[in-house]
Amino acid sequence: QVQLVESGGGLVQAGGSLRLSCVASGTIFSINDISWYRQAPGKERELIARITSSHSTDYANSVKGRFTISRDNAKNTVYLQMNSLKPEDTAVYYCNAEIQVDISPRLRYYWGQGTQVTVSS
Repeated sequence: QVQLVESGGGLVQAGGSLRLSCVASGTIFSINDISWYRQAPGKERELIARITSSHSTDYANSVKGRFTISRDNAKNTVYLQMNSLKPEDTAVYYCNAEIQVDISPRLRYYWGQGTQVTVSS
């Protein structure tokens, strides 16, 4: 079994920063792309950042220049550094990982349970 556990959410004032972490554990052969999504109340879940196994990154326009995704492959961990936070960044943040659990090339997709980020004005 594979588990993803996010942490680092909380309440912060506008303009502040938070750093989210997502740790993958369990039977893992390799991890391919890892992504951060967020879902605000009444809205669809949206992809905001992605990092490949070779550390290439991509961002949604809404967070580009403010958020930075990174990963530590040795620790099976991905981070999301969030700076210059705005009230509209308030959402539950989820990580999603493409994981190869054994020598078979089949990829499986896993979600974390989410961590709440609230930005006050």
